[in-house]
Amino acid sequence: MRDAGSALMLEAAGVNPTLTETRRFQIVLIKPSHYDDDGYVIQWVRSGMPANSLAVLYGLAREVAEKKLLGPDVAFDIVVLDEPNMRIKVRDIVARFAENDNFGFVGMVGVQSNEFPRAVDIARPLREAGIDVVIGGFHVSGCLAMLPEIPADIQEAMDLGIGIFAGEAEERFDELIRDIAAGEMKPVYNYMTDLPDLADTTRPFLPSDTIERVVGNVTSFDAGRGCPYQCSFCTIINVQGRKSRYRTPDSVEKILRENLAQGIDRFFITDDNFARNKQWEAIFDRIIELRERDGLDIRFMIQVDTLCHRMPNFIEKAHRAGVTRVFIGLENINPANLLAAKKRQNKITEYRQMVLAWKAAGIMTYAGYILGFPEDTPDSIRKDIDIIQQELALDALEFFILTPLPGSEDHQKLAAAGVAMDADMNRYELEHVVTDHPKMSRAEWQAIYTEAWDRFYSPDHIERMMRRAAATGINTISLSVILFWFYTSMAVEKVHPLQGGFFRLKFRTDRRPGLPVESIPVFYLKYGWDILSKHARLAAYAWRYYRIRRRVSRDPDAVNYTDTALTVIDAADEDNLQMLNQTAAARSAVKRQRKVAALSR
Repeated sequence: MRDAGSALMLEAAGVNPTLTETRRFQIVLIKPSHYDDDGYVIQWVRSGMPANSLAVLYGLAREVAEKKLLGPDVAFDIVVLDEPNMRIKVRDIVARFAENDNFGFVGMVGVQSNEFPRAVDIARPLREAGIDVVIGGFHVSGCLAMLPEIPADIQEAMDLGIGIFAGEAEERFDELIRDIAAGEMKPVYNYMTDLPDLADTTRPFLPSDTIERVVGNVTSFDAGRGCPYQCSFCTIINVQGRKSRYRTPDSVEKILRENLAQGIDRFFITDDNFARNKQWEAIFDRIIELRERDGLDIRFMIQVDTLCHRMPNFIEKAHRAGVTRVFIGLENINPANLLAAKKRQNKITEYRQMVLAWKAAGIMTYAGYILGFPEDTPDSIRKDIDIIQQELALDALEFFILTPLPGSEDHQKLAAAGVAMDADMNRYELEHVVTDHPKMSRAEWQAIYTEAWDRFYSPDHIERMMRRAAATGINTISLSVILFWFYTSMAVEKVHPLQGGFFRLKFRTDRRPGLPVESIPVFYLKYGWDILSKHARLAAYAWRYYRIRRRVSRDPDAVNYTDTALTVIDAADEDNLQMLNQTAAARSAVKRQRKVAALSR
């Protein structure tokens, strides 16, 4: 007999659960988390980021069920498990498959390098029970794309009988299903040289009960894939390619309407660089039509590059389309570091204009900043942060450690040269130092990463950012929540904000293999104290941020606040900016960019 949960999943997949089929094919899709430094799975009551890869695979699985791929006598049970907000109970999965003669498979979806060890740990007992398991995502795809041989961790998974799926599943999912149903799953499915067209492909979708486990009830979809740039630290260009592939406006509208029908109206468009999606304007125009003609209250976060403000109508249409937040890959303010990373598209002379253009539209700006480029030192990083605070009106800054991720050019080169890198993929989450630096010890590098968060999110700068928001029409309550989330994720929970969530969960027996399972009294005493102490600190930070916001909101002159970062200045006054003068590389870059501008007139 099917349980109620299975019936709901079937209904969500478009299958009538009242029909009687001879066999039931099980599809369990898992987005794994990873382990913290104590070996416990990082998990929350509600997680912070939606899993787009899970939405893509669920959409494909639902389509397979609807068209009865395996014949009229085979039904499909589809289960979605997003481990950052849902405990994975392997025994329950084994029991589900046992009831159905192990007919089906478990798919580990969108597995990043830092999630690969956890994915294999989940898969191991499933394989012991005779259940087919397939792992896909950026780690296996990146490694197969960039390395001459299969690395040891992937080979170990293959030795367990785990299937490896490299590339994108659109147009290939049916083949995988048929092979598994026939008992003929291949060891490797490698589609890295054959990327699918996205124009009319299956649309990503997640049922509302899965989305409701994400803070803000936000879901995600990709309007396009691929990026034209060559950043050496990036895996996307080597996994999704450098050619822009994109969904049609009709497809995007269907994604939005299907989610609206289940009460979901907040979206994260996961394109690594939406500004380079060749259909960006047509997609924005369609969304604007839905908002302004049909009155749909739909809002978005997008990711863009540092030059999109130069594109006619881009920011204006983003605003009209309901974009409320943008993430910008700032990466660094030292041109020598940007050049070393092949991030030539980032021009420090454009940074201020770019941020002010988004500010003028009332859209929050988040920026990513990488620590550990060749020219970085602890002192230079401190100086860079001080300059950013004074001269760039960003609403939030996220720090990352420069990490040679498998699938990137950086990793490929270091591996070929035999440079030492940590073997434990669990540490490749951009928060741990995993290789050496020419000017810093590993300990110094790790320490300045921690210090960077404290330095940028100082009480003085929190108030400065609040005052900039009040002066530019950005909601200070919303901003205070973002600033609280960003800083306390690192300061209290010791995880990056992108890995954070609401109320940390820990389960005694869900500890990384090789580490001891703590006794009941020891575990719960530690976990209880952890909850109490962390929430006491969170309450203190919340009170601090509330007082700062109240002080700003009660200031009658708050709307007239200005400072260097908010001031529009001409080229002559730019010479006084520290960002453009701090290094010889900066001065040279400014001179070169002004020469190019003069020749372009």
